[in-house]
Amino acid sequence: MAGAEPGGRGRLRPLARRALPVDAVALGRFLIGQYLVRDHADGRVSGRIVETEAYLVGDAAAHAFRGETPRNRSLFLERGHAYVYFIYGCWYAVNVSAETRGVGAGVLVRALVPHEGIALMERRRSSRVLRDLARGPGRLASALAIDRTLDGTDLCAPGPLWLATDGAPRASIGVTTRIGLSKEAHRPLRFYSRAPADLPFVSGPRGALGA
Repeated sequence: MAGAEPGGRGRLRPLARRALPVDAVALGRFLIGQYLVRDHADGRVSGRIVETEAYLVGDAAAHAFRGETPRNRSLFLERGHAYVYFIYGCWYAVNVSAETRGVGAGVLVRALVPHEGIALMERRRSSRVLRDLARGPGRLASALAIDRTLDGTDLCAPGPLWLATDGAPRASIGVTTRIGLSKEAHRPLRFYSRAPADLPFVSGPRGALGA
């Protein structure tokens, strides 16, 4: 497959909603090693998820903390929908809703290992540094052409943005505190792949990685 992730993994298959845990922490861990796929007029790009952060019910750092609004409504959809928001006036970020309908919680997808469409990612990011194409939520959204038009997308149905698996065994998962927050940053709700080949693609300082 031209432009695919080095190392050759299996064919991607859509993830059914029934496969997704109904819990933000469990979903944050489950998504490590799964794929995010973007189908666009320019072509398909995808990446293997190697870093996530969970945002729970009652979590002061979560966008759902003060209840449902027009802006965060997608967080209150049943698990497996995209919540896309614009942050710091600079970039977009994509989350996966994580609970039952009406309960606001989600998982931020923080980093990918590029898999398909690497040349297209490079053009979008104006970079040829593989590890930096989707390392961090803003770079990830830029590489996959994710913006607010995708807010509310069902990631478990055919469409422009969807979750997938290749069925391969997953690496062990590390757990550490969330980064870039002013509230509840001490909580161990950031998950990442501990595979040595994946660590360069995980965002943030290397010293911030935990067990």
